[in-house]
Amino acid sequence: MDGQGSDLRKAVAAATTTRDVVIAAGSLDALPAVLARTAPAAAYAIVADDNTWAAAGQRVAGTLETAGIGRAVPVVLSGRPRVKPTAELARDLARRLRADNLLPIAVGSGVINDLAKYAAEGAGTSYVCVPTAASMDGYAASGAALREGGFKRTLACAAPVAIVADLEVIAQAPAVMAAWGYGDLAGKLVAGADWIVADALGEEVLNAGPFAMVQDNLADWLGNPAGIRGGDRAALGALMQGLVIAGLAMQAHGNSRPASGSDHQFAHLWEMEEIAVDGEPVSHGACVGIGCLSMLAAYEWLQGRNVGAIDPVQLAARTPSVSALETDVRAAFPISFMAANAAVETAAKAASAAHVEQRLRALRTHWPDILAYLRERLPKAAVAQRWLEEVGAPSQAVDVGVSRDKHARDYGRARLIRRRFTGLDLLHDLGWLDSAVADLFSAGGFWGAAAHGGVRRSFNAGRAR
Repeated sequence: MDGQGSDLRKAVAAATTTRDVVIAAGSLDALPAVLARTAPAAAYAIVADDNTWAAAGQRVAGTLETAGIGRAVPVVLSGRPRVKPTAELARDLARRLRADNLLPIAVGSGVINDLAKYAAEGAGTSYVCVPTAASMDGYAASGAALREGGFKRTLACAAPVAIVADLEVIAQAPAVMAAWGYGDLAGKLVAGADWIVADALGEEVLNAGPFAMVQDNLADWLGNPAGIRGGDRAALGALMQGLVIAGLAMQAHGNSRPASGSDHQFAHLWEMEEIAVDGEPVSHGACVGIGCLSMLAAYEWLQGRNVGAIDPVQLAARTPSVSALETDVRAAFPISFMAANAAVETAAKAASAAHVEQRLRALRTHWPDILAYLRERLPKAAVAQRWLEEVGAPSQAVDVGVSRDKHARDYGRARLIRRRFTGLDLLHDLGWLDSAVADLFSAGGFWGAAAHGGVRRSFNAGRAR
């Protein structure tokens, strides 16, 4: 990790699985040494697809052959229009790894990494990751997002033991992929605010170390969107470091709380609904970016309210019953598997009126500190929107195939799909969620027609790798 900085070294030291990270131009040359330290094996499977094999896989195989540290076996996955992230494919790959005693090196981005990660778990081996794009924060995270039985699920599996990210390779990826990664990283702004709220209200204790890993340098990592779009190596390096450290923070904490909040609730909702633009599924990072803007606008709205004057007893008396929650879920999710999932998640965070009253009393007490955090750490929604535009990412819901009316409805629906307490739940406790949405979508609100023309732009150009 020479030259990578103390923050990355500290994050690796705190991680449970990943033991080595190299992010630099030309770092593929360091791969043999990294493998010797962290993942020695007699033979390696270079797992790639047609695009990533050309981008870096062939060079990885040649580098290993030249170094003579282990046999390199190409495993180039094919699919039309691209490889599908299915658990069935990962299990097929696991059988091959196990039969030939191969340790996988994932050369690619989200799909290849998740397939190799879950296959390694099934084969009982570790794996190494060679990213080919700064497109998401999952490189260093445990768990794989794969389709199983037709539904996308996060399946348990370990993070890589090492990550070698060559910025020369990453700079050659389609620029839109770095824009996706930027959207995913921007969502951490909201994740941090959500955790501060949950801690203050007694819902989930803040873990200072993983929180600081992500939040302390987030502004710097996001600070040069135009440079990222232009392929500036320093800007791409900062983005890549932020994405990797977010994954390492999740390892250190034991779940995704340091990197995922209400921003991801919008993204998960839309991904389950398989939203698409021009027939192509919308990327995770693009969805998170819009989720981030959605919640920055909501938190901005909340800052203008007189929270200190609330009546916890009166508000808590409106707490819905379990049967009322079940009715809300059925109305919100006509698709049966989504309704079943939402019912479980909503029931898990259902609270009694007494508990809601306790939460609201804590809110009233801690609101000055929460407000100070929001004002200091969260950019205005319009500022973050300009950042997304500069990096070339979607900046309004219609860009990711979500209509204005659906977007408004989805503030309430997104709250129901995850048990994690976030800003959406806070607004619901206050009885203000509907009012906030109405104001945000009014003519003068952030998502108002006067501010946004509603013309969809395409962000699926370029073949992902």
